[in-house]
Amino acid sequence: MYLFYKNHKIYILIIFSIILIGCQLQEASKNHGIAFLKNRSEKLIINNTNKNDVIKVIGSPHSKSINNSNEWLYFERTLVKGKFHKLGKNILKDNNVLILNFNNYGILVKKEFLDKNSKNNLKFSKKITKNDLSQKSFVERFLTSIKSKMYGNK
Repeated sequence: MYLFYKNHKIYILIIFSIILIGCQLQEASKNHGIAFLKNRSEKLIINNTNKNDVIKVIGSPHSKSINNSNEWLYFERTLVKGKFHKLGKNILKDNNVLILNFNNYGILVKKEFLDKNSKNNLKFSKKITKNDLSQKSFVERFLTSIKSKMYGNK
């Protein structure tokens, strides 16, 4: 009976270790957008690829430029779980943007791939745009103030 109990512990230990090893083989990640965007963008050839070819390779664009309907934008974002010193918080692994410009005939004329390192070098305007549509009226500001005073102490 003792021999069976001793072997039983060994079997449980082997099964438990196989399960733990299997958990470490694949990194847990959350993906948003087009997977493997860089690899797919390398298949696109400037002055040769048209809009239909792009849709076959990558798919429909996530968005188009506001001012120019011939500028398409594709995104890829991957979050992974952090290690022990990050306390399991999500860490941004990939944050890629592909910008495609087409001419009036639908032929690809410019292709720009931005990864998270190249986006750190972008310069943004410091100007602030006024938006008159989002301004609250006097009555709305007054009611918001009263609401915050009523529920502020709870």
